[in-house]
Amino acid sequence: MDETQSRGIVSRIKFLIEKLNLNQSKFARIINLDPANLSKHLNGKLPITAGLVNRIAADFKVSKQWLSTGEGIPFEKVSDHSVAADFALSEPVGVPVYDIDVTAGSCELSREFTTDRIIGSIIMPSMKPGSVLVRVSGDSMVPDIPDGSYVALRRVNDLDCIFWGQIYVVVLDDYRMVKRVRLNPDRAKITLVSSNPLYDPIELPRSKVRSMYMVEAILNLKLQC
Repeated sequence: MDETQSRGIVSRIKFLIEKLNLNQSKFARIINLDPANLSKHLNGKLPITAGLVNRIAADFKVSKQWLSTGEGIPFEKVSDHSVAADFALSEPVGVPVYDIDVTAGSCELSREFTTDRIIGSIIMPSMKPGSVLVRVSGDSMVPDIPDGSYVALRRVNDLDCIFWGQIYVVVLDDYRMVKRVRLNPDRAKITLVSSNPLYDPIELPRSKVRSMYMVEAILNLKLQC
């Protein structure tokens, strides 16, 4: 598939996402694709394959000819409005909840956000598209984040753009931490602070940080029985 044809398919995929009133993450989950990989396909970092075209055509009832070449119309058998309505009803509403503990494990979190790890969804007003809910274990952020609480996360794309004093999930090579990030006098470092005074602050070179996720909300679910 040449570059011109790939660009055309990418533009039509983006048209579908907008027309069906989906975000990229929901679109990816419908076709059983990692959202991070879909983003790479749309950004040209991964090639548009015949398998991807076939999957989109089948799962969204889209004309394969239109998706591949732009000829014809997208929805040949049913109106695009009815297709959009079908997916609006079938897709989970709200922020997806993942069966993931962010303080356990060391791999990049985005690789764990797969469809099989979703255990439900919660409607949370003001949450931005792409936010996810995950669990936090441990007492280092007590009382701000009690052990077993869920937090809403959003990935930080620019690691130079940090809101000092905000709570983040910081991913390193060997482990992941939930900490409040403070400005360090040495601009090559950041300071990670626990809410629990029993834990000492950590000075960390910025070069050690693989990725960061901002904590946008905290849900403390306290069961009474």
